[in-house]
Amino acid sequence: MNLATYNLIPAYPELVLFAMISVIMMVDAFAPKKSKGGAMFWLSIAALIMCGALSAALLSSGERGYAFTNMFVSDAMANLLKLGAYISVGVSLVYSRRYMADRGLLSGEFYHLSLFALLGGMIMISANHFLTLYLGVELLSLSLYAMVALNRDSVQATEAAIKYFVLGALASGLLLYGLSMMYGASGTLDITSIAKEIATGEISTIPGKRKMVLFGLVFVVAGLAFKLGVVPFHMWIPDVYHGAPTAVTLMVGAAPKLAAYAIFVRLLVNGLSGVAADWQQMLVVLAVLSMAIGNLGAIAQTNIKRMLAYSTISHMGFMLLGLASGVVDGNRLNSADAYGSSLFYIISYTLTTLASFGMVLLLARKGFEAETLDDFKGLNARSPWFAVLMLIVMFSLAGIPPTVGFYAKLAVLEAAVAAKMVWLAVVAVMFSLIGAFYYLRVVKLMYFDAPLDTKPLAMDGGAQALLSINGIVLVFLGLLPGALMGLCVTAMRTSL
Repeated sequence: MNLATYNLIPAYPELVLFAMISVIMMVDAFAPKKSKGGAMFWLSIAALIMCGALSAALLSSGERGYAFTNMFVSDAMANLLKLGAYISVGVSLVYSRRYMADRGLLSGEFYHLSLFALLGGMIMISANHFLTLYLGVELLSLSLYAMVALNRDSVQATEAAIKYFVLGALASGLLLYGLSMMYGASGTLDITSIAKEIATGEISTIPGKRKMVLFGLVFVVAGLAFKLGVVPFHMWIPDVYHGAPTAVTLMVGAAPKLAAYAIFVRLLVNGLSGVAADWQQMLVVLAVLSMAIGNLGAIAQTNIKRMLAYSTISHMGFMLLGLASGVVDGNRLNSADAYGSSLFYIISYTLTTLASFGMVLLLARKGFEAETLDDFKGLNARSPWFAVLMLIVMFSLAGIPPTVGFYAKLAVLEAAVAAKMVWLAVVAVMFSLIGAFYYLRVVKLMYFDAPLDTKPLAMDGGAQALLSINGIVLVFLGLLPGALMGLCVTAMRTSL
């Protein structure tokens, strides 16, 4: 008996989270109705804190561990992304509590589905096997489908959930078909073994098997592109962001992006590095199209949730620049810097997304959705402090110093230039300038237009304090990005 096969330490965060989900479901079933709402909230926060402590301990150890016969891997990249996911879900729960309660949606299902979605994302992040990866994808996706439809009385939410489900099922089918082609060519479902087969096995010598891998690669990239929300697989994002309750939109737009980034790295960088020249070309096309459609589409929006949806598309295109810059002429010498820049970008974008939708939730109140750009008119007159925070968020999304968004974009552009793709960096800068227009438009509305609404802000004091910290962090990481960037580069160097 090989005891290392049964080592569950790398999977402790997932096991603890699953145990806490079970406890929360029991509380929802048997606790008194008056007290169980608060109990489930605090149990959820406690679960995130415990998982965070375990992942931080695994990260600080610097060791790579495997569980479930190498189907599950715990390395520096996985633990760093999981820490980001815990923060994302925890902040989302705090921001969303008052909003969901005012609309009668703060039920046990909201907490169960949020944590199940997190669990699916964690499994995706640590997947080292096709079956594990697909299990995580479906657990995350099914939870999000149900969350989008949580407001059963809303036609918009129901329509958004149906669109999300149908297109998500199609994307899962594409991904599964691509993975089956990989299995047919390699004879294994293990991602590490596939990398070895492409490098030194029959796939490297038999043309027919290599063609099968490339054929499957097309479907894999298409399925992953849907999960990330890049053009031309972006159709669901504006409708889902708009139709879902804003609290659910925040859940969909933050932590799942970290998980989607992880499977890009696991499958393409770790598993298919031997055909990097092929998938890099695909990522370049997806990046350019996403930056173009995302920025141009956002200009025409009057609904801020749809504007942020198109903004997401453009930012995912920017992030792909880092992933497409890791290998130059078959050389991976600077890959850790390139992939580290994309990891830094996705983490900084997630923090900015939390703050942006947090501001939308701040302005919403019972019976009123702050969804249009006009709802931000005169915010400076209502609350100068939160107007400053929204200005910081818009500057970060636009990539204006001294916010973290500026340094994130700069790092990705440097990676593209180092990869001898200067033309791509120029294109990215041009589209970034276009994007600055619709971000600065929000700033103009806050400071130069008269307010249409003068009622007090509805978010409770604790959530307002957390939102303030969220905004300050965006400036702090913009001024002192070195520690986080160093951590990202080190994580990628030890995980590749």
